[in-house]
Amino acid sequence: MDVDRLRALLTEVHSGRLDVEQALDQLRTLPYADLGYARLDTHRALRQGLPEVVFCQGKTAEQVAGILERLWQDHDRVLGTRAAAEQAAFVQARLPAARYNPVSRLITLARTSLPPPAATAPYVMVVTGGTADMPVAEEAAQTLEFLGRRVVRAYDVGVAGIHRVLSRAEQLADAAVVISVAGMEGALTSVVAGLVSCPVIGVPTSVGYGAHFGGVAPLLTMLNSCALGVAVVNIDNGFGAAVYAHTILRQNCRGDAT
Repeated sequence: MDVDRLRALLTEVHSGRLDVEQALDQLRTLPYADLGYARLDTHRALRQGLPEVVFCQGKTAEQVAGILERLWQDHDRVLGTRAAAEQAAFVQARLPAARYNPVSRLITLARTSLPPPAATAPYVMVVTGGTADMPVAEEAAQTLEFLGRRVVRAYDVGVAGIHRVLSRAEQLADAAVVISVAGMEGALTSVVAGLVSCPVIGVPTSVGYGAHFGGVAPLLTMLNSCALGVAVVNIDNGFGAAVYAHTILRQNCRGDAT
């Protein structure tokens, strides 16, 4: 149950249109719904401001659909990450309202549309070292857009051609948060952090050759950055970076209802 639904329920009780026992019946699923193969945290939106998000990788298509369907009963906006095309097709057959993006691998369900962010709203800038980093970057960017945030993208601006990222220096300087997504040696994050005064979130990717160790090399580079203001999430974790950036903006904009 999200904040808006709970507020509406309490308003119904306060007005006398709903009695206490009827309200209790609607609240009995808190704090979780037990599906047997999953226990869904239906109380999370009240605690953290965001409902539970479904990590689809490793689950069967039927499990993914069942979890999303149950969350869809309690929330107006539902998100699934790391969904394969086959899982998405199964979900869409069961939930026609579901939308799938094959690049970000996100499944989204939304009964309500958030107002588009103002052109002057604080933005998160998502940058990548190379084109191959785009799936992780789009997971971050599209998650932020699903949460109602303004996003500016700058892709394939890695350090092998440093002039490419320097050409976006003004946009980087004006960003509220930067998410830097890079594989190979992951040096882009330190370069970006040396150009800006805002928080920088490094996302190492599993893009690279053998000694790259599936993302460990850029992870260590980012963790050992000599630039200030860098936080680092796990390898390929674009979603985690997006939620962290969203949290920073929410803390800085207390009047923001998102």
